[in-house]
Amino acid sequence: MLSLILFRHAKSDWDAPFANDHERPLTNRGREAARAMGRMLKHTGQVPDMAVSSSAQRAKDTLQLAAQAGHWRSAMRIDSALYESSARDVLNWVKGFDETPACLLLTGHEPTWSDLASKLIGEAMIKVPTGAMLRIDFEIDSWQQLDFGIGELRWLLPAKLVCKMKIGK
Repeated sequence: MLSLILFRHAKSDWDAPFANDHERPLTNRGREAARAMGRMLKHTGQVPDMAVSSSAQRAKDTLQLAAQAGHWRSAMRIDSALYESSARDVLNWVKGFDETPACLLLTGHEPTWSDLASKLIGEAMIKVPTGAMLRIDFEIDSWQQLDFGIGELRWLLPAKLVCKMKIGK
């Protein structure tokens, strides 16, 4: 069985100075939400084996803050293929993944994450709020076997709820 955690970047700062959408930073609230989500994964024993982020600044910062706060020892990398991609693009990207981490975390964006999650579990209607994480499990042995409609949603946690729990503080 393989697990995919989709992590939508935390709250970004539209009022901060940034040259383009790709460089938009996080708000203070977004930074704290990212840390809370990282601690939550550590506390619940669900730290991913590998984590990959979109190349957008807000996504990279979200993943880095979560990993630091949760003291993850996961392999991590950045991939521009996760920025401005469609659900089909991400599916094909994951299917082309050379490695087979049992739990893969991807940090990215809307509307792709909601669309991808919905299609992976069979055309459900899932909305992924800012800073939220969700986990989908698959009865497959390699990421090359991934396809739409074969996943089982295990949980979806909004950052606002996790922040109120004050896990690991």
